[in-house]
Amino acid sequence: MANMKELSVEDKLRAIYDLQLIDTRIDEIRNVRGELPLEVEDLEDEVAGLTTRSEKLSSDLELIEEQIKSKKTAIDDHKASIKKYTEQQKNVRNNREFNSLTKEVEFQELEIQLAEKQIREMKASIDHKKDVISQSKERLEAKSNHLKHKKSELDAIMSETQKEEEFLNEKSAEYQALIEDRLLAAYTRIRTSVRNGLAVVSIERGASAGSFFTIPPQTQMEIASRKKIITDEHSGRILVDSALAEEEKEKMEQLFSKF
Repeated sequence: MANMKELSVEDKLRAIYDLQLIDTRIDEIRNVRGELPLEVEDLEDEVAGLTTRSEKLSSDLELIEEQIKSKKTAIDDHKASIKKYTEQQKNVRNNREFNSLTKEVEFQELEIQLAEKQIREMKASIDHKKDVISQSKERLEAKSNHLKHKKSELDAIMSETQKEEEFLNEKSAEYQALIEDRLLAAYTRIRTSVRNGLAVVSIERGASAGSFFTIPPQTQMEIASRKKIITDEHSGRILVDSALAEEEKEKMEQLFSKF
């Protein structure tokens, strides 16, 4: 292609319309993927969160079970102390020593009651956590299966379209390099401000493509002469004549047909 500085207005119009056709094709490829990449990302985050939660719950469970073991050991120690103090009561010399040992026995019995109460509470906590873990595992399994399905769907689309998109991105960059900065900036601005991303459109039945506003015959003649860049006064889009558009569409179809 000719150097940017040597481009005539017609060449500029052809280049920018070609760029529009390439970018529209890229848009179509991305629309096929739609929200899938975001869905996959969200599901990955959710699965990671549920996995962490399940691991934390399992860790909590292990900790509680260790605490129960510790309490049972403490109960055994308290029982051993009771046995020891009871034996000592048989050999006391006076009531004061007997009463002192009785108080020790009572204290150990209270400690046993407290430990048994704590064990009951911890067992109830274990039952609750087991229910939560079971629910979390079911949810994690469902989300993991959903993620697997969505990833498979995305991978299938990516394998079909990735090479084409990379090729088209290169072509888009090539055509952008042909277009002067001011015109390219206008193209980008219009493209991002319109819903369908069409910044350059052809004349169809006396109106710009996709519009119901008729373009005056004089303006249509100026567009067909390809002597200056003309924009639609209603939408701001850059306009090209239908003959030029058909020629460039045919050329671009040959480019796209490689995939």
